[in-house]
Amino acid sequence: MTFRAIPAAIDLPAMERSILTFWKENSVFEESVSNRDGADTWTFYEGPPTANGKPGTHHIEARVFKDLFPRYQTMKGKQVIRKAGWDCHGLPVEIAVEKQLGFSGKGDIEKYGIAKFNDQCRNSVQEHVGEFTAMTRRMGFWVDFDEAYWTMSSEYVESVWWSLQQKQEKL
Repeated sequence: MTFRAIPAAIDLPAMERSILTFWKENSVFEESVSNRDGADTWTFYEGPPTANGKPGTHHIEARVFKDLFPRYQTMKGKQVIRKAGWDCHGLPVEIAVEKQLGFSGKGDIEKYGIAKFNDQCRNSVQEHVGEFTAMTRRMGFWVDFDEAYWTMSSEYVESVWWSLQQKQEKL
């Protein structure tokens, strides 16, 4: 195999754009999945980030580790469906929205209206999805954003309730 020489002075941002464009134009990630149709599968469920704040270096580190095992299994010839996800629940989301609205507890939320507060939380978790998506693509972490799951979707919530019901019935 012949490799082309790399100049001593490299325009790294241009090289990055070139590689990302090549991957996109040639559907490299999608091909890495579809060209293994019929192969043994290896399942990967991403522990999703909460995108109600800007991504930081700790998100990059976590994504590197999350990419390691699916990529390894892909190189071993397995078909690895990698579904992205977004965590939309929990105390970090509520605290961030309380801070944003200048609230200091449950009483403020109740005066504001629980449904209205929940809507603010839903909006909050979608605020930085674009930045997380761009960061993820730039670092070469391949996941399917088109079929991403959202923990606030009815289907997701119902699946959690279903799994809890299954556990309860086995007690």
